[in-house]
Amino acid sequence: MNHTTINKPDTWCSMWGNAVSIAEHRPESYAKDITLRYPVYAPFDGTSLRFTFDNYCGSEPVSITKATVSVADFNTNSDSAPKINLSCPQKKSTTTQITFWGNPSVTLDAHKRIVSDEVSFQVQAGQTLCVNLYFADFTLMQSAVLITGPLSKGFFSLGDQTLTEDLPLDTSKTTSWFYFLSNIDILTSSDNHAVICYGDSITAQAWPDELTLRLRREGRKHTSIIRRAASGTRILRQYDCITYDSYGLKGSNRFLHEIPAAGADTIIIQQGINDIIHPVGTDINPFRPMSDLPTAEELIDGLKWYTDQAHSLGLSVYIGTLLPIEGWRTYAPFREELKNKVNEWIRQADGFEGCIDFDLAVRDSTNPAAFKAGYDSGDHLHPSSAGYKAMADAVSLRFL
Repeated sequence: MNHTTINKPDTWCSMWGNAVSIAEHRPESYAKDITLRYPVYAPFDGTSLRFTFDNYCGSEPVSITKATVSVADFNTNSDSAPKINLSCPQKKSTTTQITFWGNPSVTLDAHKRIVSDEVSFQVQAGQTLCVNLYFADFTLMQSAVLITGPLSKGFFSLGDQTLTEDLPLDTSKTTSWFYFLSNIDILTSSDNHAVICYGDSITAQAWPDELTLRLRREGRKHTSIIRRAASGTRILRQYDCITYDSYGLKGSNRFLHEIPAAGADTIIIQQGINDIIHPVGTDINPFRPMSDLPTAEELIDGLKWYTDQAHSLGLSVYIGTLLPIEGWRTYAPFREELKNKVNEWIRQADGFEGCIDFDLAVRDSTNPAAFKAGYDSGDHLHPSSAGYKAMADAVSLRFL
């Protein structure tokens, strides 16, 4: 009997991604003659890459003078996050120019995004790539997102360092702000797929990275975790003042811009706590009126709208419960009651594919309003490292 091996065709799949939000307004919001270097974990083998650069939240055009991609020159093959020193070394022999309609530079108009040319580049699963962006002229550094986690670390350096193997220590610094680079697609096996994690600061912090590391440890090689999260964001409201504009856009202004991703078939949504804890009254804060406080029904309607939009894009929807908040500086029993009503609806999983009970994974068994011992970062809102690992462990692998 003849046995014929059928090779599945390659397809584009997102292998890395972030939301696009608004960098905090500072007097020094412009940069010049600066290189950004972002180490990016590659979950899949692939033969080509394409890069999305997004100025969605910028108020004026931005010119990228030069962009390159290289293989990182440090150990990335263990099941833990790589240790990256300030030089963030890359292998110069692998450095490849990123182009735009054949040109080495590109201008992003305000509120617009651009996808690069397809870049022929051999990628091995488990590698870390270094993406370099150089800005020669004064650039408004406004379209950005603040991201942290074991796989989320950036660097900036003075001068054009796009081709440099090691960043110069005296003129380089780490950053947790990711500017303009919002997505990387890889031409890879059609067996591979992407899962989107959508939310606020809790998702902008470590649990998506911990989920990626969990997949590595367990040998599950066909799923990328794409993070679309921005700190301070709410489902129903946004701030239109420079005091809080870094808290980003409301759901109706974010969701449909962020969610489409090549190869994605699933989305995990974990958002709503900021809608509950932010309003305090104009006598305390002029930008946070109590009229911003939603009802449980309004928050649930917002989650239903997310679900409808995601389903229209062919995505399966899993919604995560809201985490404990007892001890947070605006904590009050009425906020606890509101949170619990929303969680009760999420646990019913009516109209979407399933609930991920993050709250149950991190709360104290004797006092469910509070974090379990060791799972609180200390602010009574964001989990500790152990808490984020528990969140990652709470995600069922049946769709990963």
